[in-house]
Amino acid sequence: MTEPAERLRLDKWLWAARFFKTRSLAAQAVEGGRVRLNGERTKPAHGLRVGDRLRIHIGAYEWEIVVSALSGQRGSAIVARTLYEESAESEARRRRQREERKLRAEPAQALRGRPTKKDRRALERQRRAE
Repeated sequence: MTEPAERLRLDKWLWAARFFKTRSLAAQAVEGGRVRLNGERTKPAHGLRVGDRLRIHIGAYEWEIVVSALSGQRGSAIVARTLYEESAESEARRRRQREERKLRAEPAQALRGRPTKKDRRALERQRRAE
């Protein structure tokens, strides 16, 4: 049986922990500054250790996590969740953002594509009236 690695590439761990779909997306996020290791920008090949703190921005969400295990293999979501521990305030913030997004109406939902002939005529009438 082999001993677990003491260090693992950051992009590989992010991929294995299912934060990103591919390693190249993980590497791009690290290079773009959306992933911070112990509060600092780093490179995708930087060695990650157990106990390191990560701040990850993906879209509108932000995770603050502590690495609890290293794995270079991508497993199920249940296994991936055991690789890190999320801080309570980070989890609460993400939950609050998710609830706000549900309550807020998406502006694009009202749009149904190109205007119909009837819509166009109504717009023309409105413009003439102004």
